[in-house]
Amino acid sequence: MAACSRGLVARPFDLTARGAAHWPCPAPRRRAIRCCCRAQQEPRRRLSKAAAAAPERTEEWRIDGNKPAAAARGRRRASLTAMPSLPFPSPRSRRQSKQQNFYPRCTPRGPAPQSRDTPPKRDTGIASEKEWGINLLDEAVKESGTNEDGSTWYRESGDNRGDNGYRCRWARMGGQSHDGTTEWKETWWEKSDWTGYKELGAEKSGKNGEGDSWWEKWKEVLYQDEWSNLARIERSAEKQAKSGAENAGWYEKWWEKYDAKGWTEKGAHKYGRLNEQSWWERWGEHYDGRGFVLKWTDKWAETDLGTKWGDKWEEKFFSGIGSRQGETWHVSPGGDRWSRTWGEEHFGNGKVHKYGKSTTGESWDLVVDEETYYEAEPHYGWADVVGDSTQLLSIQPVERPPGVYPTIDFSASSPAPPSDDPPGMPPPPLE
Repeated sequence: MAACSRGLVARPFDLTARGAAHWPCPAPRRRAIRCCCRAQQEPRRRLSKAAAAAPERTEEWRIDGNKPAAAARGRRRASLTAMPSLPFPSPRSRRQSKQQNFYPRCTPRGPAPQSRDTPPKRDTGIASEKEWGINLLDEAVKESGTNEDGSTWYRESGDNRGDNGYRCRWARMGGQSHDGTTEWKETWWEKSDWTGYKELGAEKSGKNGEGDSWWEKWKEVLYQDEWSNLARIERSAEKQAKSGAENAGWYEKWWEKYDAKGWTEKGAHKYGRLNEQSWWERWGEHYDGRGFVLKWTDKWAETDLGTKWGDKWEEKFFSGIGSRQGETWHVSPGGDRWSRTWGEEHFGNGKVHKYGKSTTGESWDLVVDEETYYEAEPHYGWADVVGDSTQLLSIQPVERPPGVYPTIDFSASSPAPPSDDPPGMPPPPLE
């Protein structure tokens, strides 16, 4: 959706019937780090491809209705077929400089603010500071107006203060068409206090004349862990979109956590629906900074007719020794279930124990000569997130008077954001 001094222009979703049979099983793509080696995998265990793939790759899956006997034959490819991704498109390129495009909106008593709000894209993870282009004013502003076509706009900003040196600078702006069918809102904020806590965030929502609506929230936080005294940075994003023309919508939650000694945690939860089909996905990664790594993925889908299917895997490694295991499954509308489970034990000496079985009677159990691949370190770690968080790190807290010390709550594992939040928009329910 775009707004200008001449009014608001709504950009509809692109939800076509071709996606009705699709469901996404994205897994993030990442650069592999070679920690030992690995030869070709045992050919009968098809799922090892999913295990070896990094969870940043975007895929979709659907049931192949033309092959109802595939599960009975025990062939995984017959029940799950890779399909291209189906995002809600955003007409504006994310590579466009939002800082330059948005800066005039923050000038006091300047021209009417213009909406840059468009439906968020699926499977795009957590945006950077530069992509949001947050630019707060040093003075309070409260303005509103009406454009020539009858559409209205408003813009306001403030600076809230609280105990323990708490400070929240915020700005809010928005607008709507003359009949209220098209609307956009956006809020920015930065927070700080005397404990060293810093937060930078943004939230936006919108709707168009076709009934499509969306909501997005982004945040990054810097704080010092009370027990380890290590600095930590956490980044998160929530995104949601709903179609006004059909029973379609999706929701995603992404998060990343880092500390100064290499401890890293990443994950995502996703949900979507397109008419008669729904899908879910969850994945996570954990690096302890000393060589241990845990990764897992669980994704599944179902139709209103009762067909269900899914795929999941997990891997754990330390110093070249570890394991992988997973399962692919399918349930027919009549309740018939097919599944194939598999596992690997990596001994760190070039030997790998592979085993598995399926409900159709196939099984294997053997030891092979095979080198091992896994990611011992995250492809994006502490040094990267510090380099990309310059605006967060530059937040200036209120000056602390001599002899006054911050109050620290040791009962919490991490500091909760102060309750005095700037004006924002709660996400609409995804039904």
